Amino acid sequence: MAAALLRRYLDEAGVTATIGSAGLLPGGASAVAEATAELAARDLDLTGHRSRQLDAAQITTATLVIGMTREHVREVLVLDPNARDRAFTLKELVRRGEAVTPPAPEVPVASWLATLAASRTRDDLLGWSATDDVADPVGGPRRGFRRAAAELDDLTQRLATLLARTDTT
Repeated sequence: MAAALLRRYLDEAGVTATIGSAGLLPGGASAVAEATAELAARDLDLTGHRSRQLDAAQITTATLVIGMTREHVREVLVLDPNARDRAFTLKELVRRGEAVTPPAPEVPVASWLATLAASRTRDDLLGWSATDDVADPVGGPRRGFRRAAAELDDLTQRLATLLARTDTT
């Protein structure tokens, strides 16, 4: 859901970006029906989506890696320890990005991300965090998907606004 929403908002903001989606589980699965329905209500089509498993090559070539939970970010860092300055949970990235002076248009996105990561501590990457983790609705009731879609919609729109202020080339 997050990838499709972010793609929409980056396109609307005029930000050119390649967006991929990968997770910790083996790939090949379709999006769950509840996620597909929630995004269909937002005029986004997930019917062709197939999951992919995260690997080191995807991380190494990415300018930014976004996880939904701290666990995801820790797994990214296991695969590529050099990704520390460009791997964040979505909530953490938006929270930190909105807390600093907005980047000037000429600031490269990598420099902006390094600034956001500079104040992190080890504890910022450990455990579960209501502040930084997006709750996974899989296995729960439909209302959990509704809440997750609304939260992701808000966060991806805010992130697109922040990224539109940087030099993403």
